Order: sequence, then C-alpha cells, then structure tokens
Amino acid sequence: MRTAKICRLLIMAASTTFAQQPADKVIAEALKPSALETNLRRLTDEIGGRVPGTPAMQRAVAWGVEAFKAAGADSVHTENFTIQASWAEGATKMTVVAPESFAVRLVSLSWAAALAPQQHVRITSVGHGAAEDFAKAGTVSGAIVLVSTNEMHTWEDLFAEYLNAPGIIDRAVKAKALAIAFQSTRPHDLLYRHTESQAGEINGLPMVQVAREDAGRMMRLLDAGQKLYADLAVPNHVGGSIQATNVVAELRGSEKPEEFVVLGAHLDSWELGTGALDNGCNAALVIDALRAIKASGLQPRRSIRFILFSGEEEGLLGSHAYVEAHRGELDKAAGAVIFDSGTGATTGFSLGGRKDVVDAATALVAPLQQFGATTLTTDAEWGTDHFDFMLEGVPTFVANQQEANYLINYHAMSDTFDKVDLEQLKKHVAEAAALSFGLANGMDRVGPRLTHAQIEQTMHDTHMDELMKTFGMWEEWERGKSGRAE
Repeated sequence: MRTAKICRLLIMAASTTFAQQPADKVIAEALKPSALETNLRRLTDEIGGRVPGTPAMQRAVAWGVEAFKAAGADSVHTENFTIQASWAEGATKMTVVAPESFAVRLVSLSWAAALAPQQHVRITSVGHGAAEDFAKAGTVSGAIVLVSTNEMHTWEDLFAEYLNAPGIIDRAVKAKALAIAFQSTRPHDLLYRHTESQAGEINGLPMVQVAREDAGRMMRLLDAGQKLYADLAVPNHVGGSIQATNVVAELRGSEKPEEFVVLGAHLDSWELGTGALDNGCNAALVIDALRAIKASGLQPRRSIRFILFSGEEEGLLGSHAYVEAHRGELDKAAGAVIFDSGTGATTGFSLGGRKDVVDAATALVAPLQQFGATTLTTDAEWGTDHFDFMLEGVPTFVANQQEANYLINYHAMSDTFDKVDLEQLKKHVAEAAALSFGLANGMDRVGPRLTHAQIEQTMHDTHMDELMKTFGMWEEWERGKSGRAE
C-alpha cells in the first residue's frame, strides 16, 4: 500500500509539472523585454486623458488597434456603441465674496449638470451629508451645500466615497439645494474627477469637487458663526448622444475556437491627468499579454479575446455593450479576467462569489506563486468591467491588488506615466497571460455559466444585492433588464 501510494503521488506530481509547463512558458515570454513601456508612454504622454467622444479617445482607439496588430493578434476589430450624452467641463469658477473674499480651487464632477453664473449664493455646511446633518443644517433651498469628507487612505475609504454619494445627492435634490460642493478626500490641493451618473446620463444637479484645504477653510469660517456667500459658475458643455468604441483582438483556439476567455481592461480615462494608473497601464498589459502568449508558440484550446473597453468611467458602458451584443454566445464564455487597479502588487483574484470554481481556479493560479498572486477570494464587487459578465453567470476573475500609489492618484491630475511601476507591471502581464491561457487551455472549463436563480443567490450571499439597491440597479435586475434573464 505504501509503495502504491508513493507511485500515485509521483504520478500526480509529474502531471502537475506537465500542466504547469505551458503556464511557465507563457510567464517566461511575458517577462522578456517588449513594447510595453513604449506603448504606455504613447498612450499617456502623447495621447493623454481619454474621455469618450473626444479626439483623444479616437486616437486611443487607433493606438489599440495598431498595438494589437503589432503584438501578433490573429484578428483585430472595433465594436461601436452609444453613450446617451456627451460632457466636457467649462471654466468652473467659485469665489467666496462675503464676508471674506478668496478664490476656491475646484473642478466639476463629470456628467454633472451645468450651472449659469450665480452671484452671492449662500454656502451651507451639511457635515458629512447624512440625514441628521441635513436636518441640523435647516433650510438649504437655493444654497451651495458643502459636504465634509474624511481623508482617504484605504480601499474602504474610497468605496465609502462612492457609497455615500447617492444618499447625499438625493437629500440635496429633495431639499432644493442649488449645487453640491464635495470636499476633496486628498490633501495638498489635489483635485480629481468622479461621476455620479450610472449609465452615461447627465446628473440633474450641479456638483463640484473642492480642494480639501479650501473646503476646510470654509467649514472653519462657518463653524465660527460667519455666513458665507459665493459666486459660482459651472459652465459644463452638455450635448447629445455620442459613439464610443471597444477594441477587440483575438487569438484563435485550436480545438474549441467557438468557446472563449476574455482578458480585458478599460481604455478610457478622465482627463485631469493622463490616465496612467487608471487604466492605461492595464490597457497596455492586455496588449502585452497577447504578445506573450503569441510569442510562446502555444495555441490554447479555446480562443482568447483581448478587449479594451470604452466608457468604463461613465458607468461600465463598454463592457455592458459588449455583453449585450454577445449575449447569444455567452454560454461559450469560459471566463473573464479584468485588471483595473494600477500597479500595486497582485495578491490574487476575486471570483465574483463563485465558491464552486475555487478548486479549479486554485490549480490555475498555482504557477503565480512566484509573484505571490495565488489568494482567491469569493467576494463579489461592482465598479469594473467584469460586472456585466458576472450578472450573466460567466466566471469572473478580478485582480486583487495592493493600494501602492493608486488611491492618492486615482482619477486625479497626478495620474501620470511617472507613477507607473513598470517592473511590477511586467509581473502583472505574466499573471494575466498565464491565467487567461490556463482558462482557455484546460480540458474542462473552470465552471459552468450560472442561471438567473443561481446568480441571484450568489448576490444575496455576498451582499451584492444591497450594493445594487444603493445604486439603484436592483430593480433593473428584478425586471430582467440587466443580467441573465433565465
């Protein structure tokens, strides 16, 4: 019995070694010198920030097409979709005029309504914007409501910024406030851009992001009993629907080419900086992962689709459009891998609540032990391009990454090429390429496509349903307007 057991162990070890050989070969190719840095520099320094509907975004799409071709894709094409409104910031300006006088540093939130110049408008503090804070503030009709924030240090702080906003906006609208002024969560006058739009619609209330120090000054004056007044202009340029574009490249599978794995990242960005950490580095990663797999000489059993999504910042619009357009073939989707958190070290992957794929996924990430990227979590999240795939029951893998310098530069004017850790990014290319190849090359798929009922149970188990209710998405799920219907 002892001898037989040893033989079985040796056979298992040999099988594991053989199984890892393709992944090791892909990893070795991924770590070789490549056009990764040059591609990223062109995207960020030369093209810059990339908002859908702008010339910069058009240049970025052309960049993606040419870079995929140079990387050796079997095919490259673009897919267009519509965003319901266009938006660009005008010369946003705010000056406190009484009883003190000083200029305020600020930017408009994106996809927020425009506001014609207003003079001598009352500023009212509503604390952190909770219901009791609004009640304490009294009448805010026609006022600029100033919202205090905590300084951001962790992922949880960033998520809280998004989670708190819908309630604050709802309370401000009901109280008939003129505009909302959010205090920046970053110090040293650092300004950034978010959107509170969920589907590319123009938000009904003018909203601005105010430098942390200027907001603090106004709050201290208000706390001291002064009644502040300001001139405010938010001349945003709002227009009709625009065409946006996803870029799709493919390496064709050898045995089951109709089945496919997606490796994706979003190509668009806000334009205060040049969109390097969010998410230019990972757009360049997707291209370089294709190069690495192609250069390895290996052809996976299934096809791999490498996708640069557009419109992510406006509400995950590009990935949603892709899922809508390809819903008829999602039974053939073997998995979707997404990178969207800068260049902090990858610790592993979030599985979108899929406990049923843990065992199979553990084997797939085993070759990533050398990078410390093997921890799998069964939480579910919103906020990047896996979301619509997850709602369709497709197994998803979102890279879990350390914060590094991502949070301070997130959506900010400081998000530029020099913030990217290129050595770490090369490791991420290896991780993405190896995992995507493993998903595409396995004898069996990592897991089935879930049914509507199974997806809903997963959302209850992970409390994703509560998050969707907060952001007004749950009703669409229940009505069958989003996600898998059956």
